[in-house]
Amino acid sequence: MPSLTVENYVKAIFQICQAHDDQPAATGQVAETLGVSPGTVTSMLKTLNDGGLATYTKYEGVHLTAAGERLALRVIRRHRLIELFLSRTLQLTWDEVHEEAEHLEHAVSDRLIDRIDAWLDHPEFDPHGDPIPRADGSIQEHEGHRLADCHAGHRFSLSRVLDQSPEFLRYLDEAGLGLGAAGVVVSQRPEGGVMTIAVNGTQRTIGLDAAEKLFVSSEG
Repeated sequence: MPSLTVENYVKAIFQICQAHDDQPAATGQVAETLGVSPGTVTSMLKTLNDGGLATYTKYEGVHLTAAGERLALRVIRRHRLIELFLSRTLQLTWDEVHEEAEHLEHAVSDRLIDRIDAWLDHPEFDPHGDPIPRADGSIQEHEGHRLADCHAGHRFSLSRVLDQSPEFLRYLDEAGLGLGAAGVVVSQRPEGGVMTIAVNGTQRTIGLDAAEKLFVSSEG
């Protein structure tokens, strides 16, 4: 069985590569994601390379091998199904489930996860709109675009949140931007780094840096 550390590394590498158009993950990016030193990361990347889970090249970064991707998707599947299970059964809020799932994802068996998947009726997305990998390793491609790319008059529905820190999620709650929230872009002000949106009849100004972290689908 892979160790907790190995699982955390392959998950982090997978998500970094996915967020950067499948470019190799840099040592610094992995270190920042996991909260460890670059030296610790370099040592671990060599271990993953020797174990056939990743291909690491000094100064160029790291990519997962097919075996590494399979492991990463298993861990991500566990994490996202646990998040949804905790949300639906214990009514944990979306800013609470991530940290709990971080601990539980390493403790549950694939058999239990498959039972949870069946109990939830094989959901496609977790409480933050992230796609849940299927048991065979396939994953639903998320359709949508960033809110920051929408122009005035664009009607949208919030479908995914990339920043899942509790502070950011609570900020979205206060702004009425829960998953599925419908709104319209009132104005785009790139020179000021902000945009104005209307949600449930209330206009709110949000930073474009925050809007970059929000994926929406078009409405109407």
